Amino acid sequence: MISFTVRMKFAEADHDTVDEMLRKLTLESRKEPGCVTYVAHFVDGDPGTVLIYEQYVDEAALEAHQKTQHFREYGAEGFYRLMRAQQVKYLHAIV
Repeated sequence: MISFTVRMKFAEADHDTVDEMLRKLTLESRKEPGCVTYVAHFVDGDPGTVLIYEQYVDEAALEAHQKTQHFREYGAEGFYRLMRAQQVKYLHAIV
């Protein structure tokens, strides 16, 4: 299992645009067979910060996600272009 968070900063003026693209990306990502969890959040009190929690069954599923049309359209060519900073943290589950 691969689990991680992605924290991104945006200009507050881009909030509605980022919100729309994240909603679309989230809905499509959850349909992927290798996606276990995909939850996007705006941080309370900070409308310019997004936190996404993602889980995939394995590395191949994550790579497949990154090659999808919806990831390209809404992520890489969408809100990523508005991003001011990004921090990815990989997690190790305690099981």
